[in-house]
Amino acid sequence: MGKLYVIPTPVGNLEDMTFRAIRMLKEADLILAEDTRTSGILLKHFEIKNTMQSHHKFNEHKTVENVVNRMKAGETVALISDAGTPGISDPGFLVVRECVRNGIEVQCLPGATAFVPALVASGLPNERFCFEGFLPQKKGRMTKLKSLVEEKRTMVFYESPHRLLKTLTQFVEYFGPDRRASVSREISKLYEETVRGSLTELVEHFTKTDPRGEIVIVIGGIDD
Repeated sequence: MGKLYVIPTPVGNLEDMTFRAIRMLKEADLILAEDTRTSGILLKHFEIKNTMQSHHKFNEHKTVENVVNRMKAGETVALISDAGTPGISDPGFLVVRECVRNGIEVQCLPGATAFVPALVASGLPNERFCFEGFLPQKKGRMTKLKSLVEEKRTMVFYESPHRLLKTLTQFVEYFGPDRRASVSREISKLYEETVRGSLTELVEHFTKTDPRGEIVIVIGGIDD
């Protein structure tokens, strides 16, 4: 019986790649990659020449059976996404679930994920928090926000730069203008930045400053 390794990759700086992650990618019989072009740059940098196969949200239902069968036959498979830890707002859950169902060992290496540094750097309580990822873009968005109005834990969201201002404005509407929050962008990259303040102050800031890069929003709970 083979094994599945879930391997985090850098969200920004390539130096965040761990020695173990590089070794496991070199030893794998097959590397499942969210985007082979993006991952190809990473693998080339670390001189990893193993076979890659595309595995993303549009084809994972079709490819998972074949991948599981390869592991049943004894192959070692490594799963990576474009950046961060697979399965965290990225493809990965399906193949992990099927491995578990089929008695195939799954190991997830510790490593990069965007929300942890953003949460810690926010200055907001982090002993208890809820990770919400990306909000629904349309259907269910308002229902989700209403359900979080009384949330006491710190909340963590992912957002794209072109939707950031709209989302912050909605947060003001649901959570109130004075709720403490932070916005982190370009984590682990050259222009990494975290802006902290009330939701109103963040709206004002990003009205004047065009945000770039992937975004993590951290919002204090109702009692903070």
